[in-house]
Amino acid sequence: MIGPVVHGAPVMSRVMLVGQAPGPREGAFGRPFAWTAGRTMFGWFEEALGVDETTFRARVYIAAVARCFPGKARGGGDRRPDRDEVERCATWLEQEAAILQPNLVIPVGTLAIERVLGVKEPLVDVVGTVHRTRWHGRNVDVVPLPHPSGASPWHRIEPGKGLLRKALSRLAQHEAMREALARAHDGAT
Repeated sequence: MIGPVVHGAPVMSRVMLVGQAPGPREGAFGRPFAWTAGRTMFGWFEEALGVDETTFRARVYIAAVARCFPGKARGGGDRRPDRDEVERCATWLEQEAAILQPNLVIPVGTLAIERVLGVKEPLVDVVGTVHRTRWHGRNVDVVPLPHPSGASPWHRIEPGKGLLRKALSRLAQHEAMREALARAHDGAT
């Protein structure tokens, strides 16, 4: 793994977004989802939730399964963190969940979905649904999202495109998300 450690702002929220790992540019920006995938993802949220990136970052805690850039894969693209790398970072996610006690978790991408749901399922079986699961000792709702990477067309073609719309609609309707964003619209902290 290649430093620095990248993490989101210290936001007290009942909503947690969990990504896979920072990309090669996030370290320089000092925040997760700071480059191309982030622009795509925050565009989804602006369209579906009516909230811009700055407000979303101020209202939703953003974490990751792995905290440093894992490096490039042999064939190009970012390498998926291996089991040992994920385990070395697991304590951070566990402690964040203990502090925040989220009601809603949004895993982004297959690695994060697997880590939150505890099972490996095809994206077509999990995106667009709300799962109730026990995560780090707490019952939470989980709304999985595909990774917004430009390397994957999954979210731009059917059935992924429709399932993504369905997932974003479920996020917009979820009580914890509405409460987090209502605070933003009210100007409360």
